[in-house]
Amino acid sequence: MGEIVLKQITKSFGDISVIPPLDLTIANGEFVVFVGPSGCGKSTLLRLIAGLEDVSSGTIRIDGKDATALPPAQRGLAMVFQSYALYPHMTVRNNIAFPLKMARLDKAAVDRKVEAAAAVLNLTGYLDRRPGQLSGGQRQRVAIGRAIVREPTAFLFDEPLSNLDAALRVNMRLEISELHASLGTTMIYVTHDQVEAMTMADKIVVLNAGRIEQVGSPIELYSRPRNRFVAGFIGSPRMNFIEGEAARGDGADTIGIRPEHLVLSTDGGRWSGTVSVSEHLGSDTFVYVQVDGIGTLVARAGGEFPVRHGDRVWLTPQAEKLHRFDAAGNALSSLASGKKVA
Repeated sequence: MGEIVLKQITKSFGDISVIPPLDLTIANGEFVVFVGPSGCGKSTLLRLIAGLEDVSSGTIRIDGKDATALPPAQRGLAMVFQSYALYPHMTVRNNIAFPLKMARLDKAAVDRKVEAAAAVLNLTGYLDRRPGQLSGGQRQRVAIGRAIVREPTAFLFDEPLSNLDAALRVNMRLEISELHASLGTTMIYVTHDQVEAMTMADKIVVLNAGRIEQVGSPIELYSRPRNRFVAGFIGSPRMNFIEGEAARGDGADTIGIRPEHLVLSTDGGRWSGTVSVSEHLGSDTFVYVQVDGIGTLVARAGGEFPVRHGDRVWLTPQAEKLHRFDAAGNALSSLASGKKVA
């Protein structure tokens, strides 16, 4: 089993508290993503689980056992970093086999495990190459292969795709998701990229200044954010926020509406404004509209929507998709359901 339970975990560096008291349970086989802005504590939390940092207080249980004071090698976890950390003088085969050789497994067992990992990661044809002869994506797969052969209780990924270009990032997202589906092993993945979080996670943990703002599935966080911070962080482009008289008319201090939930029209609507920028992305067009008394709102329209700089347009929010927040930034009841967001 790969359940990981954090109970009242804290971390301080001197007088500076990085992780206030925190509780979190990661179920066996879950793909959990820690996400948040730079400095939110997501990598620190991962390192606490891995044993690379000591907790200041609290307990960590891995697979039912108290692992709080255990060294990293005894926790049964495998970590994949942003840097591939491969040995340049070794072949792919020997890089993947290295932890097994260190554990003094016999050659037959090592060869069997390396071949199996290479097959899963489409590296069979590259086993006799050195890292310098591989692409960035292939090197990252070698690093993952080195983790797979250890058959860990859980995999820990610390921003593993940050060094890859956009196309490779998309491919590796798919490959890691497929790997999780085939292995069924618990995976914890740290990223600042909310698109990665939305496309890969079973469960997302949104962190802010070391605190958990919300835990839930991608669709839960997208549809029912607990507060303005989560609402603004999840979704791309980010949610539009409107304050002042326009918000008070909806019984809130702030209202939020996502670009895809704003209806854009050239012949009437709730708010009128002038197009300042339009980003044509093929299937979609993101239109930035300067609305009098409100500011700039972003709307998502079809790729062929006829709009240019300086055009006068109208924006109308879909009422059932409107989010309402109080003065503290907490979500109020949904206009559609009348229920308070959990």
